[in-house]
Amino acid sequence: MKTSIATVSISGEFTEKLEAIAAAGFDGVEIFENDFLAFDASPREVGKMVRDVGLEITLFQPFRDFEGLPEPQRSRAFDRAERKFDLMAELGTDLMLVCSSVSQASLGGIDRAAADFRELGERAAKRGLRVGYEALAWGRHVKDHRDAWEVVRRADHPNVGLILDSFHTLARKIDVETIRAIPGDRIFIVQLADAPMIDMDLLYWSRHFRNMPGEGDLPVKAFARAVAATGYDGYLSLEIFNDQFRGGSARSIAADGRRSLIYLMDQVRREEPDIRIPVPKMPDRIAVEGVEFVEFATDDNGAAELGALFHSFGFERAGRHVTKDVTLYRQGRIKLVVNEEREGFAHSSYLVHGTSIYAIGLRVADAAATVARARALGAEPFEQAPGPGELVIPAIRGVGGGVVYFIDGKSELSEVWEREFVPVVDDQAPRAAGLSRIDHVGQTMDYGEMLTWLLFYTAIFRTSKTPMVDVIDPGGVVRSQAIESADGGLRLTLNGAENRKTLAGHFIAESFGSSVQHLAFATEDIFVAAETLHANGFQALPISPNYYDDVEARFGLEPEFADRLRAANILYDRDNDGEYFQLYAPTWGEGFIFEIVERRGGYKGYGAPNAPFRIASQKRYLRPKGMPKG
Repeated sequence: MKTSIATVSISGEFTEKLEAIAAAGFDGVEIFENDFLAFDASPREVGKMVRDVGLEITLFQPFRDFEGLPEPQRSRAFDRAERKFDLMAELGTDLMLVCSSVSQASLGGIDRAAADFRELGERAAKRGLRVGYEALAWGRHVKDHRDAWEVVRRADHPNVGLILDSFHTLARKIDVETIRAIPGDRIFIVQLADAPMIDMDLLYWSRHFRNMPGEGDLPVKAFARAVAATGYDGYLSLEIFNDQFRGGSARSIAADGRRSLIYLMDQVRREEPDIRIPVPKMPDRIAVEGVEFVEFATDDNGAAELGALFHSFGFERAGRHVTKDVTLYRQGRIKLVVNEEREGFAHSSYLVHGTSIYAIGLRVADAAATVARARALGAEPFEQAPGPGELVIPAIRGVGGGVVYFIDGKSELSEVWEREFVPVVDDQAPRAAGLSRIDHVGQTMDYGEMLTWLLFYTAIFRTSKTPMVDVIDPGGVVRSQAIESADGGLRLTLNGAENRKTLAGHFIAESFGSSVQHLAFATEDIFVAAETLHANGFQALPISPNYYDDVEARFGLEPEFADRLRAANILYDRDNDGEYFQLYAPTWGEGFIFEIVERRGGYKGYGAPNAPFRIASQKRYLRPKGMPKG
């Protein structure tokens, strides 16, 4: 599989873009004309720069408003094309993209356009060059790849071919199955882009909201399957116009792009087994059975605070590591690990972020296969020399710099808790509160990083994404999107902050980066849990009485039921499938959130309507400025 990306897709100076594209593992690069024009180097120098970093120039683009023009505009269009051919020869590329005309002067007509391209093909052939025709979704006369293909077919010239762009086809909801009838050797390049489903002007949508395949809502996989069926074996190239990407990290965006193409074509290979698709071999997406553990990095003061908090939640201090200053707390299937070591990655993480969750462990069917797939998709493996008696647990670096460990039941990894931890007797063990498992983990990041995290998780694990929702914070809006396995074994909520006035933004700023901010524990009876927690000394986050008056009226609750919610500071929500109950602890540290939830029926959400009310209360518990961090 040969991969390429357009320079317009990522941020930075021209040289920075090339370095990022090469580092991500792409084979080629499309030179977007504006990037070239803004760069102070000759075409020959630019071509040499591209080749020096190991890339090929796959395409020069765009050439606009060419076909169907009357004289004298037609002659001028050919003159412009000749000038671009000169430039291409110096750059060292043989393919130019011609997008369908949007000019008011264009006369239209398939035969007229075909005649123009036949002549252009003749001129290109004399120079050993090729031209590809692309149907813009907002073209004046040609806005459908079927019409563009008919122009190419009638032009009947070997140096004139079709360029397919997933956005232009999918934005207009054109049947992708029509692509299968196009001969693969007549397709000169395929450009891929996804986008969120937004009802807006096509040109504005395209210029501002495209994203990597798998990050949006368009059926890019179906498009790619149809392309593969043609026998096309050329470059798969990304052309992404996105306001976020223009201000993001060039290397991160390029890495996302490469990951998105590998993930996309791996899916196509599995669904089109009769078609040879040269994509790196890897295990299929990995099923996650649940969160095996979360691990906090801290010091002795932070450990004492966490221990007291976990006690109030009903967690038993169940074990000490055989060689390290690490404590295990358990309740139901939940395992919380507190690491007070003074060396190693956990300690380094503590020095940077303060007390925080630096690692999560996922229970998967096959840990080795999980790492193999993650590495094939560009994830960085994590390795740390094991101590005496320790197992080597497969792991990768997460997008935010943390660690994701994998434990399965098919190897000695299933024995990690028995082998690495010595049971202890908790003389002051609290009453268990009926917390059974981790319902979801909330990860907070800058909004510009959300798509990176989403692609990372959905490409590696057998999960799907929910629609994005706005979480209303008194200080602004936080964008939230969940990633879920079909059985609910893994639920991750990604929360993108746009400013530090929000609770999420404050957490990022004070913790120096994106990380886990939120743990939600599941229970089968939240009212029983609340009573037990209270007996253990747990202090619930107080919720405004006004909230309960509103929720009673909004959902038509029985007054006695509303009074039970009010008395325990339990929040309530309902959808068409079931009910949801939420009980929060006051925010801890720089805004860390502990929550207890109960799902009844098939409730699918995360209580977003309750966010403004609990966040207003949570902010009152933030650590005052000047107080030392735990």
